[in-house]
Amino acid sequence: MRNIVDDLMRLWHSGRTGGLVTLVRTTGSSPLPIGTAMVVDADGRAFGSLSAGCAEAAAYQVALEAARTGQRGLHRFGPGSGLDAGTDCHGTLDVFAEPFSRRHFPEFPDVAADILAQRQVTVFTVVWHADPDVIGQHLVTDRRHGTELVSLPDSDVFVSSFARPPHLILVGANAFASALAIQGRLLGYRVTIVDARPTFATEDAYPGCEVVVDWPHRYLNTLVSAGEIDSSTALVVLSHDAKFEIPLLTIALRLPELGYLAAMGSHTAHTHRLEALEAGGFDAATLDRLRSPAGLDLGASTPAETAVSIAAELLSVRNGTSAEPRSPHRIPA
Repeated sequence: MRNIVDDLMRLWHSGRTGGLVTLVRTTGSSPLPIGTAMVVDADGRAFGSLSAGCAEAAAYQVALEAARTGQRGLHRFGPGSGLDAGTDCHGTLDVFAEPFSRRHFPEFPDVAADILAQRQVTVFTVVWHADPDVIGQHLVTDRRHGTELVSLPDSDVFVSSFARPPHLILVGANAFASALAIQGRLLGYRVTIVDARPTFATEDAYPGCEVVVDWPHRYLNTLVSAGEIDSSTALVVLSHDAKFEIPLLTIALRLPELGYLAAMGSHTAHTHRLEALEAGGFDAATLDRLRSPAGLDLGASTPAETAVSIAAELLSVRNGTSAEPRSPHRIPA
């Protein structure tokens, strides 16, 4: 739902009724995760994607039906469901369809405000109950829960939590930071640009990002003191300046909870970096935590290409994968 919040708010403010469909359970393979949602507005326009093509047309139809009739209910798409004609689902998708408007979800502006402000919010939705009048009721809380379908004795409740996004800290306000900030936001990170130079660290240059004008090591110490560093936090040094990066890396390498730590630069810069850190007392095992030079070997040269290579490595580390190609490939002769 996070990616269609603005679309839902436009529909809510219009005073008209649309249809909202949410993926609440999957069996087998599914192209998109549980909690993915699509809304169809009163003019029949669709926003969001429920399954990246698989069962999309069928989901669109049940959303239209929910808007037209006001009925709420679960629908199953996929092999053996009886509703798989025209779909290419290899797994089974359980979708909850409901009408969406001011009347049907009066609390939604509060939910949207929390999501946009990156505050914790959880929405409980009754997707099945013995009493049809109970289906579709919502409960909103600020307590943390998972995103899952919970079966109770007399009902099924879908729990959708919107946690604060993971944090990507980019050190150095430059073209590489600008390109990597875009990639980070696409991956769902809240992005902070930190640089001690106010001439370069400006909010206009990094739309949608937090911009901090401070010495990077001092900013990192502030986050540590506030308890805001955890395994979802990623930090990438893009400054190429020892007076910025060595004090920062000296702190960062002592934070075992930091999820991803990388520094951009040539192999020569990497060698000088390690020499300075070794002189500061770090052993080889600790230095192995620093991914330097940052990124996968994609042959990148431009800021945009470098950002893709670093984002790919970050995603691989976050998901615990090998970053090997998914398909068989041949090496050119």
